[in-house]
Amino acid sequence: MIPIVTPAEMNEIDTAAPETVEELIQRAGVATAWRARQLLGGTYGKRVVAIVGKGNNGADGRVAGETLSRWGVKVQFINPTEASTSLPSCDLVLDAAYGTGIKREYVSPRSPSPVLAVDIPSGICGLTGRALGEPLKANETITFQAMKPGHLLAPGVHHSGVVTVADIGLDVTETRLHLVEATDIRSWLPPLNPEKHKWNSACWVIGGSPGMRGAPQLAAKAAQRSGCGYVRLSIPGESQSEPSELVGFPIPETGWNKAVTAQSLNRFHSVVIGPGLGRSDSTVEALLKTVSTLSVPTVVDADAITILGQNPDLLRESKNEMILTPHEREFECLTGHRPDKDRIEDVRESAKRFNVVILLKGPTTVIGHPDGRCLIVNNGDQRLATAGTGDVLSGIIGGVLSQGVSPFKAAAIGAWIHGAASKRCVKLGMVASDIIPEIPEVLNEAYLG
Repeated sequence: MIPIVTPAEMNEIDTAAPETVEELIQRAGVATAWRARQLLGGTYGKRVVAIVGKGNNGADGRVAGETLSRWGVKVQFINPTEASTSLPSCDLVLDAAYGTGIKREYVSPRSPSPVLAVDIPSGICGLTGRALGEPLKANETITFQAMKPGHLLAPGVHHSGVVTVADIGLDVTETRLHLVEATDIRSWLPPLNPEKHKWNSACWVIGGSPGMRGAPQLAAKAAQRSGCGYVRLSIPGESQSEPSELVGFPIPETGWNKAVTAQSLNRFHSVVIGPGLGRSDSTVEALLKTVSTLSVPTVVDADAITILGQNPDLLRESKNEMILTPHEREFECLTGHRPDKDRIEDVRESAKRFNVVILLKGPTTVIGHPDGRCLIVNNGDQRLATAGTGDVLSGIIGGVLSQGVSPFKAAAIGAWIHGAASKRCVKLGMVASDIIPEIPEVLNEAYLG
């Protein structure tokens, strides 16, 4: 996992470091110079324009520029307050005008040349990713010891380019926010069990309503492809008689909680509830009664989130392990407000408030644990902005959860697999069901390393 710290936390880490500020600036500047040299493909005959401000960020850039100059690069330093609207012709722009703590608007001069941003593109808020003014879009950003939220949250993520984290010797071991990598997924996936049978990883998907039976089917099929040995699908009032590897279990249209809780739930290792469920009065009653009695790790999605948001005490008092997977509007139904500019803190506070794992869907997925830990998954793209992909995600998480993975890690694994599988699909015209057959390919690649 890559550590992520806020600008305020980074200031505290800098202050607590045994090294002087001057030493840290020297290390950051040299690391930047080395990365610039790699991007330039050498130093002979190369030209760099370095935009350097007055603060520590500018000092990092000045050390980098001076180091490049000693290596034979022709470096031109420009003060951001005196720069014209366009930069001189060069092989690389070094953007060190302003750092992560910028609070005022900054209009950067334009350049057609590649840009290497120092710590963060100038004009991007390090905490929220918000653009203050008109920042340059970097081809790459070099940051130090840890990423910042602004590298990962829109629109900062679109300005940062490829982010390289340079080790300059600071201690970030106490951070509780991390970016998930492929290597983490490999280490978190459950070991393959040669003696496994279908009931070792059974998942029950409950959802659907008139005109919305496709949502739970997507979730159930995704759970199957995610390692479940047995998937039961129940749609209130439907018999699901068509042939399928899914095991249909009819439940009545009203009062279905009795049919669910009368079963031997201890045979299941996860439940997915909510996709396409609807919000009729009878559904609300049945859902609340079911959730209040469940003792199986549960993924709560779609309409079920909205219903539980109107009954928050049930969430807070539940002894069951739950993962809620809202998009922004469902998050509002749950908490009473849309995610604020500081999405990470909103998710962290809500997970603690409701005592559940919360996965906030979006261009950057934020997963919060009640104890304050947070994980970021950002390997998806615009293909996931398609109807039904959220149902697929809940099914993947349910499938991973059924194999004994903890809810926090199951949510992160599910989000990562979801993004990776979608990237194997066509860029235009993908539909949610296209993701499902790609899930086993992603899992097999993860297991094989």
